[in-house]
Amino acid sequence: MQLEQAGRISLHQIALGVLPVLVATFAYPLGNRKMMEICEGRLDTFQRVLGMTLASLPFWFILSLYCLYTSGPPAETQIIQSDIVAIFSGVIATVLFFKATDLVRGDMAKLLLVEATQSLEVLFALFGEMVFLSIPIPR
Repeated sequence: MQLEQAGRISLHQIALGVLPVLVATFAYPLGNRKMMEICEGRLDTFQRVLGMTLASLPFWFILSLYCLYTSGPPAETQIIQSDIVAIFSGVIATVLFFKATDLVRGDMAKLLLVEATQSLEVLFALFGEMVFLSIPIPR
């Protein structure tokens, strides 16, 4: 979808965008599975989401300090866009995803199917950007 932009940015910039996505692609489902395994059904969906959020806070705090130091504070529009992503992707989508994995945790084939649905998040994010942020349709 971003092929037209690829010619205008360096390989280093591409890596900075692609590598975190690749890490998240594996870390997110693995973290969820590990939480399901360790908790053995003692925690509900919301408690697991809270647990994973709290466990990742040191990383986000360090990243925030680094970005504040290197780039300064974010613009108001960045804060608004981050809030939108946090609510829709970070809260709503994560709770739905964790609930779905809870429902199929005993069946590996169904669990794989649920985890594969996260790839559709890219299309939903694109659609949301087009509707709410008025970005042009990719060529």
